[in-house]
Amino acid sequence: MPLRILRHPLADHILARLRDRNTNPALFRSLSYQLSLMLALEATRELPAAEKEIETPLEATKVRVLVQPLAVIPILRAGLGMVQPFLDLFPDISVGYVGLERDHATAIARSYYCKLPPLRGRRVIVVDPMLATGGSAVQALDVIKAAGALDLALVCIVAAPEGIAAVAAKHPEVPVFVAALDRELNSRKYILPGLGDFGDRLYGT
Repeated sequence: MPLRILRHPLADHILARLRDRNTNPALFRSLSYQLSLMLALEATRELPAAEKEIETPLEATKVRVLVQPLAVIPILRAGLGMVQPFLDLFPDISVGYVGLERDHATAIARSYYCKLPPLRGRRVIVVDPMLATGGSAVQALDVIKAAGALDLALVCIVAAPEGIAAVAAKHPEVPVFVAALDRELNSRKYILPGLGDFGDRLYGT
């Protein structure tokens, strides 16, 4: 499983502010947008393009344009905070939703919602800011593959080694793009050093 870690000083700076417990929800949302935008660019770096000819105001020229349709699928609810940059970069992108809720006692996710667009022939980008145990990501990828997706990527802001290993074991062909690979999970299955509960910090709950 290819693991791609975002290497950019601005990404490090934004992530440092996201980690800070004193960052308020409004700023947290803005920083999440900025970092997700950088991850969106990284995750789509190798999209296929085709050559076509257009007319500029001065002459005809050959250009390259995207040819593969895209879909972005957030894992609810925290994944919603990563969707807007994809919509801004790719206005024609389709959006699906997979709702998974983690039981804080068992750390096992339960499914409560799923709505997907047609996925065959699309590059499908699954977004979830925190890859902790990997259970939610594996479950979401299972569902999305069953719906016909063949070309997938997983984009996260912070990941734990345990989550990376879980995705690699079940979906070894799916590349994972992250801003940071953190140290480990604690006894409650939270990422260390991490940044807390992403959804709670995003929405002020």
